[in-house]
Amino acid sequence: SWKKNTQMLLIKKRSRVPGVLITQFVEILPAGKSAPDFTRKLMATTVQEGKKAFFKAMVSGEPAPIVTWTRIKGEVDDPEKYKTRFDERTRENILEILNVKSDEADTFKCVATNEYGEAVCTAALNVSAANGQGAQDFRSIAVVTKKKPPPPPKEGEVDPKLLELLLSARKKDYERICLEFGVTDFRWILKKLKQMKQEREDEQAKVVEGLDNVKQIEMKPTGRAEFSFDMKLRDPNNAVNLYKDGTMIPYDDNKNSKCSLQKKGINYLFSIKDAQADDAGLYQVDVEETTVLTTEFLVPDVEFAATIKDVKVTKNRDAIFQCVLSTPLNRITWAKLDSSLDHSEKYEITVSEDKLTHTLRVKDCQITDNGAYYAIAGVTSSSASLSVDAPTFSNADRGVQFIKGLSDLSTCVGEQVELSCKVSSETSEGCWYKNGMLLKGGDGVKIIKDGASHTLIIECCKEDDAAVYRFEAEGRKSEATLNVQDPPRINQDALGKFTNAVIVKAGENAEWKLPFSGKAPINIQWYKNDDELLPAINVKIETSDTESKLCLTKCQRKDSGDVKIKIKNKFGTTEAISKLIVLDKPTPPQGPVDIMESAVTSVEFKWKPPKDNGGCPITNYIIERQQVGRHKWSKLGEISGNPSYKDTDVDPGRRYCYRIRAKNAEGISDYLLTEDIAAGVLCYPGTPAAPKVLSTFKNCINLSWCPPCDTGGTKIVGYNLEKNKMGTNYWSLVNQKGPITETKCAVTDVFEGAVYRFRVSAINLSGTGDPSIPCDAVIARDPKSKPVMNFCVMVERSGNTVLFFNLYFLQASPVPDISWVKDGIPLAKHVTITNSDKGSQLLIPTSERSDSGIYTITVKNIVGQESFSIEVRITDDPKPPGPVELDQNIPGTVTLCWTPSPDEKRDSRLHYMVSKRDSFKRTWRMVADNLFNSKLTVVNIMPGREYNFRVFAKNDMGLSPPSESPMFVIKKEKGLCQIVNLPEIKSSDFESPPSFIVPLKRHTAPQGYECYMSCAVKGNPTPRVTWYRNSMSLNTNTDYLITNVCGVCSLLVLRVGLKDNGDYKVLIENKLGTAESSMTLNVRGKSGG
Repeated sequence: SWKKNTQMLLIKKRSRVPGVLITQFVEILPAGKSAPDFTRKLMATTVQEGKKAFFKAMVSGEPAPIVTWTRIKGEVDDPEKYKTRFDERTRENILEILNVKSDEADTFKCVATNEYGEAVCTAALNVSAANGQGAQDFRSIAVVTKKKPPPPPKEGEVDPKLLELLLSARKKDYERICLEFGVTDFRWILKKLKQMKQEREDEQAKVVEGLDNVKQIEMKPTGRAEFSFDMKLRDPNNAVNLYKDGTMIPYDDNKNSKCSLQKKGINYLFSIKDAQADDAGLYQVDVEETTVLTTEFLVPDVEFAATIKDVKVTKNRDAIFQCVLSTPLNRITWAKLDSSLDHSEKYEITVSEDKLTHTLRVKDCQITDNGAYYAIAGVTSSSASLSVDAPTFSNADRGVQFIKGLSDLSTCVGEQVELSCKVSSETSEGCWYKNGMLLKGGDGVKIIKDGASHTLIIECCKEDDAAVYRFEAEGRKSEATLNVQDPPRINQDALGKFTNAVIVKAGENAEWKLPFSGKAPINIQWYKNDDELLPAINVKIETSDTESKLCLTKCQRKDSGDVKIKIKNKFGTTEAISKLIVLDKPTPPQGPVDIMESAVTSVEFKWKPPKDNGGCPITNYIIERQQVGRHKWSKLGEISGNPSYKDTDVDPGRRYCYRIRAKNAEGISDYLLTEDIAAGVLCYPGTPAAPKVLSTFKNCINLSWCPPCDTGGTKIVGYNLEKNKMGTNYWSLVNQKGPITETKCAVTDVFEGAVYRFRVSAINLSGTGDPSIPCDAVIARDPKSKPVMNFCVMVERSGNTVLFFNLYFLQASPVPDISWVKDGIPLAKHVTITNSDKGSQLLIPTSERSDSGIYTITVKNIVGQESFSIEVRITDDPKPPGPVELDQNIPGTVTLCWTPSPDEKRDSRLHYMVSKRDSFKRTWRMVADNLFNSKLTVVNIMPGREYNFRVFAKNDMGLSPPSESPMFVIKKEKGLCQIVNLPEIKSSDFESPPSFIVPLKRHTAPQGYECYMSCAVKGNPTPRVTWYRNSMSLNTNTDYLITNVCGVCSLLVLRVGLKDNGDYKVLIENKLGTAESSMTLNVRGKSGG
């Protein structure tokens, strides 16, 4: 066990994390195993007495280590004081100490152990006294907590304190802070600062949700030194500690205390009352153990040689405060009572070259600028007041006024500039002055007067044109400062050449040259991939007043990248970027080498392209091979840029090693050496399962099978399918043209009715394996199926040829037997039947009415049978009905009776149609149709009109010639109008119970045809008519068309079906009684199978 090993072997190891001690129990660790280590060690912590303390650590190791906690002066086994846990989310092991006491200040130890070793890390717990010690000077308090200050700077390295301050500073303050540390060019440390800032932000994110609006420490006019920031804590209970030069100092919320904190929402304001020289130092704010802010309070030994003086100015004029120091300072603090002042459009802050004279210019003074102004140097301050008065003029002495004064301007050398102003009088003349000297036009200077506007134009500015310009008119004056700048400039043609990429081969030199112009002194810096280039063995930089040259000697591939020149003077900076491309041979191809196939006759493998192609495309790969056990390497050749190779010249079972080199236009790379790759041995595939028959036809059998479970170690390249005709011992190959690549096949070389067996064998790179067991015997024939038919029918008039009934077999296997019957009995001899494999035909050479009936064909095979019936009606044009007789029983009506047509008895579908014509309209109009009786009552007969009637017989072939009635007329009686004594008219009762004039008749209708039923009724009041089928009311059934016109009631079935069989009844009723009439509808045969 590992406990025994600890007595035998202890190996001390160095951890990647400083301060961690690792002891390894074994000399050689097994693959995939590791001794414990700390990925994040314990951090010393300082807490106030009575608060919670936390130690956190992250460990690694395989298997996962067990973490235990101890302390030097006692134990940590009291669960009421010490709690240990593992945070799954952050992967941290945590020791929590509740209600810390002063006697618990100690060194705590975290031990991570597994069977291969242990790792130990320690950290100190410091306990400070609780806050709230009033206004007592914190320097007189015994401080027990210290924080490790930034290390002192080493020679040639940047001061760590500078980096610490820059982490908390605003970007616009970088240059000022660097100047205080004597660093005149801070850009080269920005890269390191960016990395440190990211690490600091990651660390702060664990305790702080947001940190913003940071203001560095500075003296205020009140004598307090203050700094502030906005901070939102993740845990409001976390301790916020203040350190000065690494020593914790107490604070409270009392403004009268020496050190206090005023917290409003998320804003924290730290202040030091009556700051003195010994309060100077590096101040840091920590949340728990994480630093969130660093600021330095500097108190230089300086006095005011000349203080600022009170200033009184007129509105819209500038006010100047100026002081002189006893010791040079880069900057002092200018402030009003409530805030400090920064250089801006409103406030211009300048410092003399000797750093002694500091000036504040308040531009364009307004009444709101009144008040006290302060100059603060160290802990010494000087104050003065600004008084802004509005100008007052009397109408008499107002004189010329400036409507628009001069404004300060900045321009560059060579540019044109205009200074202009406007006065209140167009007749007023004025003069221009340059640095107090009268200025006249000429030599590139123009003076223009345009009414009340006065303009000074300098066409091409030179350096000596920088001056203070003043315009005076009638005792009034306005002045402005012209700053002429000469920033670095690069000729566009030279810049175009510079930006072109420089391409050299490895070992050659690369040169860049760029001319420039601008105000001296000019600082030139060269960069490669954002790293500054300094003169060295392989870096040569030559710079003159007008040109800079860079030469990189013996360039290597790694030198490729962006080359940048930065040209700077006090007026600005310009940059130009070029590119260096160094061509070289490629790096070796990358592994690992993946074996794609290891067969008997071939080996195939692939690799990854080189990480660096040398700046040129990879054209070829050179492959060499060595048989294991031999010393000779043989060149296999060059292949195109695809990183894979198949070696087809190998011996089964032998092992080979390969060297792979990449080639481009510049040369050949070093080789990538593969591990030993063994060629396959002869190993045939196993047997597939027996083929499965998918379907059979008389000329084709479809088969499928499953691949073998044993592929023989290589991929299956195809299959051989064999067939055997029952009764023979010969197995013939089906796939004569080559292996079958799929696991299915359609065998077409078969004979109808023959019985076959099939077997299949798999093929891999070694060869063909054993065949499978044969499948069950299968017959080459079409699959059995129940007959499915389709009919084609043609019918003609009686006496003509019924061309044919044609029946087609859509599906029938085997060929079925066919039989025909008519009305259930065999066909007559004159009917011809012709059968074939595809169908059957019925032919009647000369049809007669006796051939009408229901013809049924039955198709039957061993699978099943199918029948189809059709009704055939042999008919002819109907003959006309007999003579028509007229009779008037009821005034206003006439009843027609006629002799039935001779065809009525032979044609059940024959019916009648009646039309009429009167002497008024003179046109024939249909009165009734679908009449199956020979009697009709026509209503609405008008006296005085002549009526003629026609009766037609009608069947499926059409209308017969009409039978015409004699003319019918009701005469009007005409007479003289004379007054007579009429006898008293007795009231008559015309009411009568309902009755049928014409009852319903029995109907027989073939299936699929329409059926028309009708009857005639009378009664007063008009009876209500209801139709019934099998005692069910049909009045609301939409399958039937029911009408009632003047007592003639009809019901029409549009398409008769078997469901319409049954008893039909008409019930008529009024208040005097009821009557009914019944009939039976028979539906014959079927209209289709």
